[in-house]
Order: sequence, then structure tokens, then C-alpha cells
Amino acid sequence: MNEGQFRIAHISDIHCGSPHFQPELLERAIEEINELRPDLTIVSGDLTTDGFKAEYELARDYLNRIDSDDLIVVPGNHDSRNVGYVHFEDLFGSRTRTVHRRGVSIVALDSSEPDLDYGQIGRNRYPYIEEAFSQPADLRIFVIHHHLLPVPGTGRERNIVYDAGDLLEVLVRSGVNLVLCGHKHVPYAWKLEDMFVVSAGTVSSLRLRGHTRPCYNIVEIEPDRVFVFRKSPFDLREPILEFTPGSDEYHKPEAFREQVR
Repeated sequence: MNEGQFRIAHISDIHCGSPHFQPELLERAIEEINELRPDLTIVSGDLTTDGFKAEYELARDYLNRIDSDDLIVVPGNHDSRNVGYVHFEDLFGSRTRTVHRRGVSIVALDSSEPDLDYGQIGRNRYPYIEEAFSQPADLRIFVIHHHLLPVPGTGRERNIVYDAGDLLEVLVRSGVNLVLCGHKHVPYAWKLEDMFVVSAGTVSSLRLRGHTRPCYNIVEIEPDRVFVFRKSPFDLREPILEFTPGSDEYHKPEAFREQVR
């Protein structure tokens, strides 16, 4: 890793257009992110509720306010309703992004299927993933909307991508260290072999499960250590994970495990 800290803000599941959407939460989160001045901001899907153009335009208006060197956005299942992916491409560009900066490689892919809640990547895109992660990097991050692993407190297990097993094998083989996702509005972190899978909650919707709260994630990458924090708008941030890439050393606070029950 190049000298100095590399910081990522990770928000998800904005849901513009929903009766549960809380604009004051999103506005506050954007203020907090701008104070943080991250190197990258990642939005892992469900910008909208039904994929309508007006919802996309509202989401674009909010995300334009983020002061970040780069903005990486992928659609979610709600965004692909009603042929909404065409509005995504008009307003946000490609549904696939690859970024290589300061020793960090990020690959972000659309996992949504039109008018369906489940997701998949598909074998035809595995070579792209492996090629994108083939160049030297100190940290490799994969971004997707849907879950790759089941998350506690999310009900019946219908939320992982259909080809999760094959995709996980591709990611592990490609040396991916961190997967960032969203989808079911429950923040959590799993370790699988040498890879960590971290889901974000919803940043601005009151469609919440159990005792979870609207929140987003902050990833701080040091030369030899990675820290992941959960941040609720208007509140202090709290650690949910820290790890050393390429080693078995990691820590996930027990208090965080308890909060999803």
C-alpha cells in the first residue's frame, strides 16, 4: 500500500421514492461523508424503489452532493424494476466499474435481474473479474448489491446470488480481500477463508429489521491494516471489523454480533 490512509465511504439502499425514505437521514449522511472527505464513495444499489426515472433523478441529485474523488455506483434489484436499468445508465453510466488507485483494486458489478428480487453474476463474467484483479494490488475489493453469504436477521434465505458458490470460488482464487454489498438492510461481517464479506444497512429507509438502525459503513485502509466502521447518521461510529490482509489476524467486536439479533 502506498504511504498514507485510503478511506472509503460505503452507503447502500437509499430507496428514493419509497414512503419509508427519510431525506434528512441521507442529507445528514452526505454531510458526514463530506466532512470525512473519502478517497472513494461506493453506493451498492437500490437507489430507487421502483426504478422510475423521477426516483433516479432524485437519487442523482443527492449523490451529486457527495464530495469524493470518485463515486462508484451499482444498481440493485429495485433499480432494475420497470426497465429502470436504462435510467441508471443514462444518469450514472456503466453498470460495471473497475478502479485501481494507490494499491487498491476495486471491481463493481451489477448483480440485478430485471423485475426479480434475486441476483446473479453469471459464468460469462468470471473471466472479467479474474482479469480485473490480476494486476498487482495490496488490497482487492469486490462490490455487489446482493448478499454472497446469508446474513442473520434477514428471514428465509432467498437473498444470496444464485451463483454464490461459483462466484465465491472465483473471488477467493482472485485474491479478493473484501466484498462490500447491501440488499437486506442488515449490516454484518463474515470471514470466509482469507476474504471478508461486509454488508451495509440502509442509509435512509425506515424499512428496518429488528433493532437495526439506518447506517452506512466507513472503510479505512492503512498500510498494513484495514478497519471497517458502522456509522449511523447523527451518531458516533462504531467498529465492526479490523483485519490484516494476507494473514489470519482479524477482530470482530462481540458487541456488533449482538446488535443484529
